[in-house]
Amino acid sequence: MSLQYVSMLIADSYGVLYAMAVLLLVALAVIIDRGWQLRQTILKGRAFVQDLANTRELDRKHLAVLIERAGSLPEAALVDTAYRHYGLADLEQLGNRLDESIQLTAPELDRRLWVLDTIVTLAPLLGLFGTILGMFKAFHVLAAPGHAPTAVTGGVADALVATASGLFIAMLGLLAFNAYNNQVRLILHQLDSVRTMLLNRLDGAPLVPEGRKAQNVDISNTAAYRLEN
Repeated sequence: MSLQYVSMLIADSYGVLYAMAVLLLVALAVIIDRGWQLRQTILKGRAFVQDLANTRELDRKHLAVLIERAGSLPEAALVDTAYRHYGLADLEQLGNRLDESIQLTAPELDRRLWVLDTIVTLAPLLGLFGTILGMFKAFHVLAAPGHAPTAVTGGVADALVATASGLFIAMLGLLAFNAYNNQVRLILHQLDSVRTMLLNRLDGAPLVPEGRKAQNVDISNTAAYRLEN
Protein backbone atom coordinates (compact mmCIF):
# COMPACT_ATOMS: atom_id res chain seq x y z
CA MET A 1 0.00 0.00 0.00
CA SER A 2 1.69 3.17 -1.20
CA LEU A 3 1.48 6.60 0.36
CA GLN A 4 -0.25 7.86 -2.75
CA TYR A 5 -3.02 5.29 -2.30
CA VAL A 6 -3.39 6.19 1.37
CA SER A 7 -3.61 9.87 0.47
CA MET A 8 -6.32 9.02 -2.05
CA LEU A 9 -8.29 7.09 0.59
CA ILE A 10 -8.05 10.03 3.00
CA ALA A 11 -9.21 12.41 0.28
CA ASP A 12 -12.12 10.15 -0.65
CA SER A 13 -13.25 10.03 3.00
CA TYR A 14 -13.07 13.85 3.22
CA GLY A 15 -10.66 13.67 6.17
CA VAL A 16 -12.63 11.13 8.20
CA LEU A 17 -9.65 8.75 8.20
CA TYR A 18 -7.62 11.49 9.89
CA ALA A 19 -10.16 11.50 12.70
CA MET A 20 -10.00 7.70 12.83
CA ALA A 21 -6.23 7.88 13.26
CA VAL A 22 -6.67 10.31 16.17
CA LEU A 23 -9.20 7.98 17.80
CA LEU A 24 -6.78 5.08 17.44
CA LEU A 25 -3.93 7.04 19.05
CA VAL A 26 -6.16 8.14 21.94
CA ALA A 27 -7.41 4.59 22.46
CA LEU A 28 -3.88 3.19 22.48
CA ALA A 29 -2.74 5.86 24.97
CA VAL A 30 -5.59 5.04 27.36
CA ILE A 31 -5.06 1.30 26.93
CA ILE A 32 -1.35 1.52 27.76
CA ASP A 33 -1.81 3.93 30.67
CA ARG A 34 -4.71 2.19 32.39
CA GLY A 35 -3.37 -1.27 31.63
CA TRP A 36 -0.09 -0.54 33.41
CA GLN A 37 -1.71 1.20 36.38
CA LEU A 38 -4.42 -1.39 36.97
CA ARG A 39 -2.02 -4.31 36.58
CA GLN A 40 0.42 -2.87 39.09
CA THR A 41 -2.42 -2.08 41.51
CA ILE A 42 -3.69 -5.66 41.36
CA LEU A 43 -0.28 -7.27 41.85
CA LYS A 44 0.84 -5.00 44.70
CA GLY A 45 -2.62 -5.09 46.26
CA ARG A 46 -2.61 -8.89 46.20
CA ALA A 47 0.69 -8.94 48.11
CA PHE A 48 -0.64 -6.38 50.60
CA VAL A 49 -3.82 -8.41 51.21
CA GLN A 50 -1.72 -11.52 51.78
CA ASP A 51 0.46 -9.71 54.33
CA LEU A 52 -2.60 -8.40 56.12
CA ALA A 53 -4.17 -11.86 56.14
CA ASN A 54 -1.09 -13.19 57.94
CA THR A 55 -1.49 -10.58 60.70
CA ARG A 56 -3.37 -11.80 63.74
CA GLU A 57 -4.14 -8.51 65.54
CA LEU A 58 -3.72 -4.84 64.79
CA ASP A 59 -3.00 -1.84 66.95
CA ARG A 60 -2.11 1.76 66.19
CA LYS A 61 1.56 0.95 65.65
CA HIS A 62 0.81 -1.86 63.19
CA LEU A 63 -1.61 0.39 61.30
CA ALA A 64 1.10 3.02 60.85
CA VAL A 65 3.42 0.36 59.42
CA LEU A 66 0.68 -0.82 57.05
CA ILE A 67 0.14 2.73 55.79
CA GLU A 68 3.80 3.01 54.82
CA ARG A 69 3.71 -0.43 53.23
CA ALA A 70 0.62 0.40 51.18
CA GLY A 71 2.22 3.50 49.67
CA SER A 72 0.11 4.77 46.78
CA LEU A 73 -2.19 1.75 46.67
CA PRO A 74 -5.93 2.37 47.14
CA GLU A 75 -5.71 0.11 50.22
CA ALA A 76 -3.75 2.89 51.91
CA ALA A 77 -6.91 4.99 52.21
CA LEU A 78 -8.66 2.25 54.18
CA VAL A 79 -5.74 1.68 56.53
CA ASP A 80 -5.40 5.43 57.06
CA THR A 81 -9.10 5.62 57.93
CA ALA A 82 -8.69 2.83 60.47
CA TYR A 83 -5.61 4.59 61.88
CA ARG A 84 -7.33 7.98 62.26
CA HIS A 85 -10.42 6.47 63.90
CA TYR A 86 -8.60 3.93 66.03
CA GLY A 87 -10.13 3.87 69.51
CA LEU A 88 -12.69 6.57 68.68
CA ALA A 89 -15.55 4.53 67.22
CA ASP A 90 -17.10 1.11 67.56
CA LEU A 91 -16.74 -1.48 64.83
CA GLU A 92 -20.03 -0.60 63.15
CA GLN A 93 -19.08 3.06 62.88
CA LEU A 94 -15.61 2.13 61.70
CA GLY A 95 -17.12 -0.14 59.04
CA ASN A 96 -19.20 2.78 57.77
CA ARG A 97 -16.09 4.95 57.60
CA LEU A 98 -14.27 2.26 55.63
CA ASP A 99 -17.22 2.04 53.24
CA GLU A 100 -16.89 5.79 52.67
CA SER A 101 -13.21 5.34 51.84
CA ILE A 102 -14.02 2.64 49.28
CA GLN A 103 -16.68 4.83 47.66
CA LEU A 104 -14.25 7.76 47.44
CA THR A 105 -11.51 5.56 45.99
CA ALA A 106 -13.65 3.75 43.39
CA PRO A 107 -13.88 6.67 40.88
CA GLU A 108 -10.08 6.78 40.66
CA LEU A 109 -9.93 3.15 39.57
CA ASP A 110 -11.97 3.52 36.35
CA ARG A 111 -10.51 6.90 35.50
CA ARG A 112 -10.45 7.59 31.74
CA LEU A 113 -12.22 4.34 30.93
CA TRP A 114 -15.13 6.46 29.72
CA VAL A 115 -12.84 7.51 26.86
CA LEU A 116 -12.62 3.89 25.68
CA ASP A 117 -16.37 3.50 26.05
CA THR A 118 -16.91 6.58 23.90
CA ILE A 119 -14.44 5.44 21.24
CA VAL A 120 -16.09 2.01 21.06
CA THR A 121 -19.39 3.71 20.19
CA LEU A 122 -18.02 6.54 18.07
CA ALA A 123 -15.50 4.70 15.86
CA PRO A 124 -18.00 2.51 13.91
CA LEU A 125 -20.33 5.45 13.40
CA LEU A 126 -17.50 7.64 12.19
CA GLY A 127 -16.30 4.86 9.89
CA LEU A 128 -19.77 4.45 8.45
CA PHE A 129 -19.97 8.19 7.92
CA GLY A 130 -16.66 8.11 6.01
CA THR A 131 -17.92 5.23 3.88
CA ILE A 132 -21.09 7.12 2.98
CA LEU A 133 -19.03 10.13 1.92
CA GLY A 134 -16.83 7.85 -0.18
CA MET A 135 -19.89 6.26 -1.77
CA PHE A 136 -21.10 9.69 -2.87
CA LYS A 137 -17.88 10.15 -4.81
CA ALA A 138 -17.97 6.59 -6.18
CA PHE A 139 -21.49 6.87 -7.56
CA HIS A 140 -20.78 10.34 -8.88
CA VAL A 141 -18.65 8.61 -11.53
CA LEU A 142 -21.82 7.36 -13.21
CA ALA A 143 -22.93 10.92 -13.85
CA ALA A 144 -19.73 11.77 -15.71
CA PRO A 145 -19.67 10.82 -19.43
CA GLY A 146 -17.09 8.36 -20.65
CA HIS A 147 -16.84 6.28 -17.46
CA ALA A 148 -17.87 2.65 -17.32
CA PRO A 149 -20.22 1.51 -14.54
CA THR A 150 -17.56 -1.00 -13.46
CA ALA A 151 -15.46 1.93 -12.24
CA VAL A 152 -17.91 2.32 -9.39
CA THR A 153 -16.82 -0.93 -7.77
CA GLY A 154 -13.31 0.33 -7.12
CA GLY A 155 -14.64 3.45 -5.42
CA VAL A 156 -17.02 1.42 -3.27
CA ALA A 157 -14.15 -0.85 -2.15
CA ASP A 158 -12.06 2.18 -1.20
CA ALA A 159 -14.98 3.72 0.67
CA LEU A 160 -15.38 0.58 2.80
CA VAL A 161 -11.89 1.10 4.25
CA ALA A 162 -13.33 3.71 6.63
CA THR A 163 -15.92 1.26 7.97
CA ALA A 164 -13.29 -1.45 8.39
CA SER A 165 -11.05 0.98 10.27
CA GLY A 166 -13.87 2.01 12.57
CA LEU A 167 -14.76 -1.61 13.36
CA PHE A 168 -11.12 -2.44 14.08
CA ILE A 169 -10.77 0.46 16.53
CA ALA A 170 -14.07 -0.43 18.18
CA MET A 171 -13.09 -4.09 18.64
CA LEU A 172 -9.72 -3.12 20.09
CA GLY A 173 -11.32 -0.65 22.50
CA LEU A 174 -14.07 -3.08 23.50
CA LEU A 175 -11.61 -5.82 24.42
CA ALA A 176 -9.57 -3.41 26.53
CA PHE A 177 -12.66 -1.84 28.12
CA ASN A 178 -14.09 -5.18 29.24
CA ALA A 179 -10.70 -6.38 30.48
CA TYR A 180 -10.13 -3.22 32.52
CA ASN A 181 -13.63 -3.32 33.98
CA ASN A 182 -12.85 -6.83 35.20
CA GLN A 183 -9.61 -5.58 36.75
CA VAL A 184 -11.46 -2.76 38.50
CA ARG A 185 -13.86 -5.35 39.89
CA LEU A 186 -10.92 -7.36 41.23
CA ILE A 187 -9.43 -4.27 42.90
CA LEU A 188 -12.77 -3.45 44.54
CA HIS A 189 -12.89 -7.03 45.80
CA GLN A 190 -9.42 -6.54 47.29
CA LEU A 191 -10.58 -3.35 49.00
CA ASP A 192 -13.60 -5.12 50.43
CA SER A 193 -11.32 -7.91 51.68
CA VAL A 194 -9.05 -5.35 53.37
CA ARG A 195 -12.08 -3.76 55.00
CA THR A 196 -13.21 -7.10 56.44
CA MET A 197 -9.71 -7.98 57.62
CA LEU A 198 -9.26 -4.62 59.35
CA LEU A 199 -12.53 -5.00 61.22
CA ASN A 200 -11.75 -8.57 62.24
CA ARG A 201 -8.26 -7.72 63.49
CA LEU A 202 -9.34 -4.55 65.29
CA ASP A 203 -12.07 -6.45 67.14
CA GLY A 204 -9.90 -6.80 70.22
CA ALA A 205 -8.66 -3.19 70.16
CA PRO A 206 -9.86 -0.59 72.68
CA LEU A 207 -12.82 1.09 71.04
CA VAL A 208 -13.19 3.93 73.55
CA PRO A 209 -10.30 6.07 74.80
CA GLU A 210 -9.10 5.10 78.27
CA GLY A 211 -9.60 8.58 79.66
CA ARG A 212 -13.23 8.67 78.54
CA LYS A 213 -13.87 5.22 79.99
CA ALA A 214 -12.39 6.24 83.36
CA GLN A 215 -14.48 9.40 83.37
CA ASN A 216 -17.67 7.40 82.82
CA VAL A 217 -16.79 5.08 85.70
CA ASP A 218 -16.22 8.00 88.08
CA ILE A 219 -19.58 9.56 87.18
CA SER A 220 -21.48 6.33 87.74
CA ASN A 221 -19.77 5.77 91.10
CA THR A 222 -20.62 9.28 92.20
CA ALA A 223 -24.27 8.83 91.25
CA ALA A 224 -24.44 5.53 93.10
CA TYR A 225 -22.90 7.09 96.19
CA ARG A 226 -25.49 9.87 96.19
CA LEU A 227 -28.38 7.37 95.92
CA GLU A 228 -27.07 5.35 98.82
CA ASN A 229 -26.74 8.42 101.05
